[in-house]
Amino acid sequence: MDLFNTTEATNLLPYDGESYYYGHILSAAEAQYYLEKLLDNIAWKNDEAVIFGKHIITKRKAAWYGDTAFSYTYSNITKQALEWTPELLALKKLTEKITGTKFNSCLLNLYHDGNEGMAWHSDDEKSLGKNTSIASLSFGAERKFAFRHRETKHTLSLILESGSLLVMKGATQSNWLHQLPKTTKVTRPRINLTFRTMI
Repeated sequence: MDLFNTTEATNLLPYDGESYYYGHILSAAEAQYYLEKLLDNIAWKNDEAVIFGKHIITKRKAAWYGDTAFSYTYSNITKQALEWTPELLALKKLTEKITGTKFNSCLLNLYHDGNEGMAWHSDDEKSLGKNTSIASLSFGAERKFAFRHRETKHTLSLILESGSLLVMKGATQSNWLHQLPKTTKVTRPRINLTFRTMI
């Protein structure tokens, strides 16, 4: 039985970008298996940022993996990529099969509960190139994910389910910001894998 949702997803964005939500690409049991493996086997560290000259350490944890020891700088902090784990390689292969895109790196985020989120931002670092594809896999707690257009301020949102895939591509990072809003309703952890291509 083919559990993979390989049907062509529709573009969520009304203009100036492409973002496709494929829904579940893993069964509930598979998603739970990967959640537990990722919690245990990833080299999680509190994420850091330098904002207006102030060094901030977040409650949210992050990790950076890749084909080689890529350097990745965002929020004025540089990370060196670690070697893939077997679970990450399996999930990368599945994501590449569904999206038809090759990825060479992955930024992981661990949100312990709804008190941790991500403010409005775009993944438009020069190291990712222009009109890049980013594939986002979610595990654990369902969370709201929102988009906001830079110019028109048009907003839209969706709920990202455990074992689901969202792909942002085309001009999305140039024209749209995205965020993971905080919420008091979520008490369980969520892990997010964002597969990327460093140039």
